[in-house]
Amino acid sequence: MSRPSPCTDICQFDRKTDVCVGCFRTTEEIRSWRKYTEHKRRSILSDVPRRRAKIQARRGQGA
Repeated sequence: MSRPSPCTDICQFDRKTDVCVGCFRTTEEIRSWRKYTEHKRRSILSDVPRRRAKIQARRGQGA
């Protein structure tokens, strides 16, 4: 079964990293999500905690 999109309908992008602060994917990853293999999708999702921490630290919200 195909992994559904992790979109949270919070489409706001961190300008420095080009990462959505809702789902923590880049614009290219969002555009290409349906084309990606399950392996690629899992790889992207496994990077979400690191991306979230990086953006939150940059915005002064802590990890």
